Amino acid sequence: MNFSDLNLDRKTVEVLRRTDVTEPSPIQAAAIPELMAGRDVVGQAQTGSGKTLAFSLPLLSICDPSLAAAQALILVPTRELAGQVARVIDSLTPSIGLRAAQIYGGRDMSDQIQLLNTGPQIIIGTPGRVLDHLYRGTLSLRDLRIMVLDEADQMLDQGFGPDVDLILDCAPEIPQMALFSATLPQWVHDIIEHRLHDPAIISVDASRPVENVEHTVIEVAQNRKIDALCSLLDERGRGNVVVFCRTKIGVEKLDRQLRERGYGVASLQGNLGQGQRERVLRGFRRGNPPILVATNVAARGLDITSIEQVINFDLPESAELLTHRLGRTGRMGRHGTAVTLVTPADAGKFHAIERELGLKIERERWGGEPVPAPVEVAVEAASHRRGADGRPMQRRPENSTGNRPPRRRPDRGPRQQYPATCASCHKETTVPFQPRTDRPVYCSDCFKQRKESAA
Repeated sequence: MNFSDLNLDRKTVEVLRRTDVTEPSPIQAAAIPELMAGRDVVGQAQTGSGKTLAFSLPLLSICDPSLAAAQALILVPTRELAGQVARVIDSLTPSIGLRAAQIYGGRDMSDQIQLLNTGPQIIIGTPGRVLDHLYRGTLSLRDLRIMVLDEADQMLDQGFGPDVDLILDCAPEIPQMALFSATLPQWVHDIIEHRLHDPAIISVDASRPVENVEHTVIEVAQNRKIDALCSLLDERGRGNVVVFCRTKIGVEKLDRQLRERGYGVASLQGNLGQGQRERVLRGFRRGNPPILVATNVAARGLDITSIEQVINFDLPESAELLTHRLGRTGRMGRHGTAVTLVTPADAGKFHAIERELGLKIERERWGGEPVPAPVEVAVEAASHRRGADGRPMQRRPENSTGNRPPRRRPDRGPRQQYPATCASCHKETTVPFQPRTDRPVYCSDCFKQRKESAA
């Protein structure tokens, strides 16, 4: 099968042919005909399998180049992914007569307004900034024909889901919907049943992390992790390496430690301004420097074919996130390697990830050294004595003297709660501080989601 068999616009097929793209990947071959037929589509496939082209190519036929209005809206969770999708679409649209616009935070609002005034047919953006333009009246969805949610599991969670609903409310009619992701947990399927109309559910080789990525787990003591990482970096080939940390502070610390040891490193995390993030990625694409230390902001949308290895310095929070991290290498059939460093304290959590994936990943022990048990386990074993009631007796701290009881915090009663309205989901909630009119307030679920997204 080739692209000319998928009922795509002839000019689009010719553009693909000139770039030596002639045969569709499995997700493209399955999804494109359904989208061209006007059906809602839910597409799940491994990272690097061509999902962006799977939804981008039909847009070129669905949109009318003679109508200078937003007809396709692609919502993405990060600025980096918006840029990645835009590069794919911009490579296809000139010969078709369509234009695309990127709309996301961190860029000047007036420049985006001028861009929208030119009437681009395809809008690629993050939910927050798209909502800003809808409420300002600088973006209209009255001619919207199709909406795409890229990284759909993240777009439908508690952090972005309410904004997606508000965006849909701004469209006069429910458009054709397309949802794509490498991971679609069951809760996403439950939402799909209520939001989409008779969707075509397409799942292509999505049950496990990328098959052409060789993944190894290295067991290492917590205080030797940096040494193990440096050994891996010394053994790397000519390609680029992405090292994932859990938090922004962790990225900054590891960046500093590696620089002190003489490694050429760049870092990518949520505290960087948009201009800084773009400069970091431009340099990393060229291999200058070849090592990128990043939070999960780089786990989605980072399509750089020269990435030969992913190293999880910190354990990912879920099986889904592990899949997305590993998907930064081994893209479009290329071979890649991945290493996850697991300390004794991480062992239980990683076993849970393996169970969820249905995998048992090959293990090595760094340097052949024995890995000590966590301190908490040793303390529990040492204080196994039990009292008359059968409950464990607490050990007295080693530096404790005498029989004086420990000081206790005086009982001040429950903290006062104040009524508030969540700025994200708009539900009524209470907070333990006096809300201010000039600052947004969030419920506990939305606050937790925003905190995780910013890490």
